[in-house]
Amino acid sequence: MPQQLTLSSLPLFPLGTVLFPGGMLSLRVFEVRYLDMVRKCHQAGAPFGVVALAKGAEVRKAGAPQEELYSIGTLATIEELQTPQPGLLLVRCQGGERFRVTQQHLLHHGLWVADVDMMDPDRNVPIPPDQQYVADLLANAQHSLRENSSHADVITDSSADQLKDCAWVANRWCELLPLPLELKQRLMSLDNPLVRLELVADILEQTGIAR
Repeated sequence: MPQQLTLSSLPLFPLGTVLFPGGMLSLRVFEVRYLDMVRKCHQAGAPFGVVALAKGAEVRKAGAPQEELYSIGTLATIEELQTPQPGLLLVRCQGGERFRVTQQHLLHHGLWVADVDMMDPDRNVPIPPDQQYVADLLANAQHSLRENSSHADVITDSSADQLKDCAWVANRWCELLPLPLELKQRLMSLDNPLVRLELVADILEQTGIAR
């Protein structure tokens, strides 16, 4: 058995969303606790961890209760960083591998850091013939969004090979569908990419997207 990879003192960015492996995430960073962290990660070429909030808000307010974080998150690597004005960073990140928090600590200035175990990447599982329509619908949806959306820069492109992979197709649908945060977190945390795809297919049928 290969030794499990662990990371110590990984800085965390709690958000009201779930970052999936391979996905793109745009952030407006203005809180002091994150400005320095993001700059240091960018300079070092190091990732930070994105975790969804189980309780609490993204922006800390005086007197608010402490945030509660989900235990499984995703590494985020900074692809682009802009400074349009002092005290504001515009960041574009890509989701990498998933991790499981083993210990977390809240530093005095409000930044969360954690010791984490890296989770195994999703296995490359070919899409079964009876689920191929899910990939075809995704390709059509991505094309339509790129043509018509003002946020086309954050639409994740899919290659022909990626559209044959259960995890990739399921993850991109999880990003596009207006699902509750808890459901997105559960889907991202699943170990079996085929099960994740089958659950997405059920959602597409229930919502009328797949007929």
